[in-house]
Order: sequence, then structure tokens, then C-alpha cells
Amino acid sequence: MAQRPKSADRKAGLEDERLTVASVARRLGVAPATLRTWDRRYGLGPSSHAPGEHRRYNSRDLARLNLMRRLIIQGHAPCDAAETALKSKIRSVESSRNQSPAIEIADCADLIESLLRAARVYDRAFIENTLKRQISERGIVNAWNGLIAPVLIAVGDEWEELGTGIEIEHLLTEIIIRLMQSSNQTPDNPINPRPVLLACIGEEMHTLALHTLGAALSERNIQSQFLGARTPIAAVGAMVKKSSPPAVFLWAQLVKNGKCELVGDIPKIRPSPRIILGGPGWRKSSRQPVVKVDCLDGAITEITRAVGA
Repeated sequence: MAQRPKSADRKAGLEDERLTVASVARRLGVAPATLRTWDRRYGLGPSSHAPGEHRRYNSRDLARLNLMRRLIIQGHAPCDAAETALKSKIRSVESSRNQSPAIEIADCADLIESLLRAARVYDRAFIENTLKRQISERGIVNAWNGLIAPVLIAVGDEWEELGTGIEIEHLLTEIIIRLMQSSNQTPDNPINPRPVLLACIGEEMHTLALHTLGAALSERNIQSQFLGARTPIAAVGAMVKKSSPPAVFLWAQLVKNGKCELVGDIPKIRPSPRIILGGPGWRKSSRQPVVKVDCLDGAITEITRAVGA
């Protein structure tokens, strides 16, 4: 009998694997309560069920949840992310990972639960000290993907389902922004002599993504200029003329702010900066010479290329 290749054995093992809620939560880096909410509200639960046993997640379930999590981190509304995940043709968690840059997720489910409990009782000191330590030990990107984003997802789920917890989200956002600001120190000898511009376009008020990106760039010795919320395109254009940045990153959380035609109002200079669009608010079709990214890792990659690192 011909021996089946080891790769086929691994694939079969993945397809046959049946996982508990706790196991899936650890793999994805989300709270178990988040998985139960997604199951109850969107139907993104375990599809396998053996008589006399609890329902278990299979490989396809895990792939859909992985996609759901990734879309929410990118800024999509949970209901939209769930609809996309349910309609996806993904069959395994490996194929879902291949659709975007790999996200390193540590086994920190207990830490996520601890932060959620602390947030619910407004234990600011615990939250701040824990996040500060995790950022120091793991770096901005890994702390964001593996810990901060899952906590914000869980809080957002509670607000969407019950209409409560907005004060918790504000508390967390304020702490995270302050930590990112303290981490975003201007490098002594930056790779880029001309700073990268970061701005929220139009009436956009959501600045957390820009603060996080700025801190992650600082870790890589790349200096940036934070233009802030509600930055008019005319102000972006004025800064482009004055500073000749290697890259301009524009964030739009809401669709009403993501008008690609505004990019055409940025002055043409030599050398031309790389225009990078981030956030779910940008329309899919655009004739403008821009690069669209859908995650923190992608934004860092494009900016690093622009500065020639």
C-alpha cells in the first residue's frame, strides 16, 4: 500500500480535529465569552456535534472565526464581518491565514479575561500596568494583535448586544492612546529624515489606529508626524508641500469619510510620496494611485518600503 505523504496526514488531522470553546479562544486570542456571543448572535458557532457530547469546533469553523476576528481588527462592524465570514468559501484555518499577513497570537486568554474584569470595575492601574508591561515585552504589533484588539472586540460586542459598556470602551481607549503616545518617541537617528504623515481624513474622529501605527513605527526607528482627527485634505496637502514626506497614511473608519477622490487634491511633488489608505471606510474602487492596507502589519510594511528601509 502506498504511504500517504506526511503533509496529507497533517491536513487530515486538522480537518478531523474537534476543539472546545476554551481551545478556540486560546488559538484566536479572544475571550471565550466573545465566541459565545458570536455563536448566539451571528451563528458563527461549532458545527460538529456527536451524540452525548458538547458541540465542538472543526477546522472550517475555526477558519471562519479567524476571518471574523481579522475583519473586526481591520475596523469592520461585527455584523458585517460575520456576514462576510459566513459567506466565505474558506475550508481551513491555513487557507484563511494565507489571505493576509500572518498575525502572531500568543496564548493569553486568561490575561484577556483579567483585563476585561478590571475594565468592568474601572481598575485603571491594573489595566495600564498590564498593557505597559505587555507592550514592553512583546512589542506594539504583537501586543495589539494578541491582547489589545481582542479586549476591544469583547467590549464592542457587549455594547452592540446589550447597549452597555460604552464607558468601559472610552476608559480603555483613553489608556491605550496614552500608552501609545508615550511609546511614540521621536528616534534619535531615524531611518527617514522626513517624517511620514499620519492623519484621520474628513470628519473622522477615530484616532486609536493612528496612535498605534505611530508607536509601531517608532519601534522600527521610523519617525512620523501625527496630524490628528478631522484633518482637512487641504491641511494634508500643505504639509506635503512643506515637508516632502516619503509616505502619507490616511485613516477612514466611516464610509462617509473615505472619499478616494480627495486623494487627487494632494499636490504633486517630486519625489512623490506613497499614499496609503487604511480603515474600512475607504471605497473599494479608486482610480487614484494609492495603496490600501487592511491591518497594522500591512501599513508598517508599506511605510517601511516607502522610506527605503
